[in-house]
Amino acid sequence: MDNLVSVIIPVYNRAHIVARTLQSVLEQSYRPLQLILVDNCSDDDSLRVLELFRDDHQAPDFQVEVLQEERHTAGAARNRGFSAATGSWLLFFDSDDVMQPQLVQQYMGIALDKDLSPDIVVTKASLVAPDGSSRVLPFHKGDELANHLLHGMLATQRYSVRREFFAATDGWNSDLPGWNDWEMGVRLLLANPKVAYLEPQQPLVNIYQTGTASITGTEFHTRQGQWERVIDLLDSEIDASSLSNKRRYHRLLDYRRIVLAAQYRREGHDELAQPLYREAYGRLKKSALLRISMPVLYKWLVAGRRGASSVARLLIR
Repeated sequence: MDNLVSVIIPVYNRAHIVARTLQSVLEQSYRPLQLILVDNCSDDDSLRVLELFRDDHQAPDFQVEVLQEERHTAGAARNRGFSAATGSWLLFFDSDDVMQPQLVQQYMGIALDKDLSPDIVVTKASLVAPDGSSRVLPFHKGDELANHLLHGMLATQRYSVRREFFAATDGWNSDLPGWNDWEMGVRLLLANPKVAYLEPQQPLVNIYQTGTASITGTEFHTRQGQWERVIDLLDSEIDASSLSNKRRYHRLLDYRRIVLAAQYRREGHDELAQPLYREAYGRLKKSALLRISMPVLYKWLVAGRRGASSVARLLIR
């Protein structure tokens, strides 16, 4: 069915909160929808909550499937969901976030525009803090790879992708316990998609900082080495690509190492922060501009202030 949209959501220990996400999918103005829910080794009542939602809301134009994936990574759960998807367009989403009622309708208004014929449609999103305050996440058009490396433009909740285009990328890397959407976004962009932008007046996606259990966890120092592995993997993927300015993207990845080092330091683990910072800065300081600016940005990041990545996007060439 050319106009069927498949929404794929992995779920892990979200029995207390997933109903909010499910309701936001149910309230979409667009039909037909296929909602694929993948329980990923939950040890609470998540599976039962998903099954009850399916039984209550299954309809000819709102298909609901509940699957299980025993391998405990978000990538494995999303691949399991994709294996059951039959829509011409896909939305991967997270189990604690919310889509506004017009999201899919507006995505498809762009996706089905024959003059645009995009492979990916990207939209704005808001980040909602535990105290209820929110801010619009960075949203820059053009140079999609740089914007994704720095700002997570293709974070799980922020795009819709043509099914055939996604299938050609070999799917999610199920070996990565964290930052799998960051890595997936890089591979999508290295496949040279035609990208279109959905720019509503107000963001149509709310990403919640719940601080509760998740598939990937909430702290960085407890998984030291895993994050570095993803950055190293992206260095390799960029090396193997046909990009004309690989040096810039390698520098952007070194900046992300500095961001990670700042996070370690903020969590009280300077013994993890310093070696990573010295490694990345040792390469970046070959540029006179970056030699001066990176220490300043690092201090800015350690202090928890925002905006450093937008500055880095302008400085790193």
